[in-house]
This record gives sequence, structure tokens and C-alpha cells, in this order.
Amino acid sequence: MKGLIFALLGGAFITLQGVANARISQDIGTWQTASITQLTGFLTALFVLVFFVKGPWNGLRKVKPLYLIGGTFGAIVVFGNVTAIHFIGVTLTVSAMLIAQLAMTFLIDQNGWFEVKKQKMRIPQLIGMTMMVAGVVILGW
Repeated sequence: MKGLIFALLGGAFITLQGVANARISQDIGTWQTASITQLTGFLTALFVLVFFVKGPWNGLRKVKPLYLIGGTFGAIVVFGNVTAIHFIGVTLTVSAMLIAQLAMTFLIDQNGWFEVKKQKMRIPQLIGMTMMVAGVVILGW
């Protein structure tokens, strides 16, 4: 149940962030907005880390360098999200992003990328993805 709650909160805040960023970018530009978003996110995470989370850092040496560039992906997410909202609106942007996320997770699961255990896509998952794509097509129509 906790996982579902956190997923719903995360999804809601991604949307709120996208809308706020789209508005900010109208005044200062998209990459400036991405920079501010990444900076405020870093400062928030640092505050929580310093004051609320205790734990070892020695495991950081075990992390592959490729995985340490996740923040770079975040900057691209912010840029893409803001730009898409300007062109196609919030609803279609979020819908398209969900489909892109599903497609990428499908590829990761199928191929075992990033040391993830390979998963087979079954008929119910294929039906679900097809329905989501159809929903986005209907939304954009």
C-alpha cells in the first residue's frame, strides 16, 4: 500500500512540477527553468538528507559511474516536459510521457538493461499498453 501511495504522490508532483516549470519558462527560458528546478530539487534533497536521514555513504563506491548521471536525465525530463506542455498542453504531455515511460520500461525489462532481471511481456500487459496508446490518440484527436 505504501508503494502505491508514494507512486500516486510522485505522479501528482511530476504534473505539478511540469505546470509550474512551464509557467516559469515563459519568463526566463526553458534551460534556465531546468537549472532552477534541478537546483531547488538538490537543495531540498540535501536538507532532508542532512536533517532527517542517517546512513552510510561507503556504498557509493560500488555504484557504477553510468548510474550516477541520473540527474542529467532529470534535466532532460524537465526540458522535454516544459517544451511539450507549451506545444500540446498538460494532459496530452503527461499522457505521452506515461506511454514513453511504459515503452522504456518494456525495453528495460525485455532486455535486462541496467542489471534488471529480464521479464516477459504477457497478453494483459500488451492489452493495457495498447489501451493507453489508444487513449492518448483519442485525447489528441
